[in-house]
Amino acid sequence: MFMQADSLIKNISQDQKGVRLIRYVDALREAFEQEMERDPNVFLFGLDVDDYKGIQGSTIGLQEKFGKDRVFGTPLSEDAMTGVAIGAAMAGLRPIHVHIRMDFMLLCMNQLVNMAAKAHYMYNAQVSIPLVVRTMIGRSWGQGGQHSQALHALFMHIPGLKVVAPSNANDAKGCMIAAIRDNNPVIFIEHRLLYAVDGYVPYQSYEVPLGKARVLQEGDDITIVAVSHMVMEALRAKKHLEGVGIQAEIIDPISLWPLDMETIMQSVRKTSRLLVVDNAWLTCGASSEILTQVYETCYQTGENLPTMSRMGFAPTTCPTTKPLENIFYPNSRTISTRAYEMVKGKSNQWEPPADAKTEIDAFKGPF
Repeated sequence: MFMQADSLIKNISQDQKGVRLIRYVDALREAFEQEMERDPNVFLFGLDVDDYKGIQGSTIGLQEKFGKDRVFGTPLSEDAMTGVAIGAAMAGLRPIHVHIRMDFMLLCMNQLVNMAAKAHYMYNAQVSIPLVVRTMIGRSWGQGGQHSQALHALFMHIPGLKVVAPSNANDAKGCMIAAIRDNNPVIFIEHRLLYAVDGYVPYQSYEVPLGKARVLQEGDDITIVAVSHMVMEALRAKKHLEGVGIQAEIIDPISLWPLDMETIMQSVRKTSRLLVVDNAWLTCGASSEILTQVYETCYQTGENLPTMSRMGFAPTTCPTTKPLENIFYPNSRTISTRAYEMVKGKSNQWEPPADAKTEIDAFKGPF
């Protein structure tokens, strides 16, 4: 079990534990700095990476340290700049290409799907594409239909692409380092609401393996697999459920492709119930893939099929106003209500009290 950070490192000095509390966005910046120091072939570019705000703070000071040849801004031309990134990767460099919003990666889909993802195959393994594509998703101040989408399922569909969406600072740093060192193109998804979340992060460089899920908290009654920022909501839902005697097991897949179904299946076999909470639409999405693989595994092995359900975006374009956003996105109350129904049966309706606390100390990493 991965315990809450505060309880696990209590009474241990900072020097002994080798970690400290920093924000998700600062963990990303540290990953860039350490990898650029280690490998001169790593460079970072994209729209506004050299702006004084530094992409939410994730690139601040990097240009001053590594120079304008290795950290630089680009024109607003997603297709052309992605082509530059792919060409650089083919030539032996390790580019980190920043797309401020995932929505506008649709403008470079041919480059990513037909060039980056397929080059290794098309050139008979003589060419690798060690490319990291940073892309941002999520709600914040009402960004509406063209600035709030999470399109990770599109990229999960494509052989040759890896897709990761870490939910905490520890995994953000470790996954980024692993992605930079990987010889395949990696789509690295960052939710805006996670940037300011603190987490315990080691000083040294380390990798979080791509393709391995993390059991954040254990439980026996229901498995909740949550994607990206939905991990925070699932952890809050767990608190609600504990008040009525239900113990939920929370799993963060971290890597959406490759997907660690072994960890998910191990949990489902224990709880016999699975709720997948995605940070996207449900149709043909990550939730569909997870539920389908559970069904196929149970069918092939002759195991009993668990009770399964899924939650995600409402089936409409992302709204702009706060009241509509609150209905559009799953939250801790709706997640816990669904989980309760799955455990107790449809005839037993419940929802957290109106005054129930919806905020908890965010998961701060596996320390």
